[in-house]
Amino acid sequence: MTALLAPLVVLLNGLAAGVLLGTQLGGWPLLAALPPDRYVHAHAFFATRYDPAMPICLLGTLVGDLVLAVGGPQGLARGLCLVAALLAAATVVISITKNVPVNKWIRTIDPENLPANFAELDPRGTWGPWNRRRSVLALLALAANCAALSALL
Repeated sequence: MTALLAPLVVLLNGLAAGVLLGTQLGGWPLLAALPPDRYVHAHAFFATRYDPAMPICLLGTLVGDLVLAVGGPQGLARGLCLVAALLAAATVVISITKNVPVNKWIRTIDPENLPANFAELDPRGTWGPWNRRRSVLALLALAANCAALSALL
């Protein structure tokens, strides 16, 4: 089972980390630079593109790492999978509590008719840093999963 699950976990984690890295390299700089109406339009567009792929990848990483941490054949690899699972869990928690609510809210706003107090409500000041944190955590989880896979070889 480990021979199939470990590479699958690395694949799922790599896909999630790659998407999050892509947001840091391109998506976020674009969103941060746009005027409010264009920001709302672009963020709403991006927010609909990653479901259900991202949740599947992140939760698959978390569950797979937990299975490998509990039932893996090698102590070092089990420890690395546990570290990766904790990092993936932190990524999921940030996603659910900090990023997803903003994504859902932004999709309800009409970019042609922004609320009068949008400057006060503009989530970019908090969404961006939380997105950066979850990106770093997903990348660290990927590094731990790659190390775990190497330990199994």
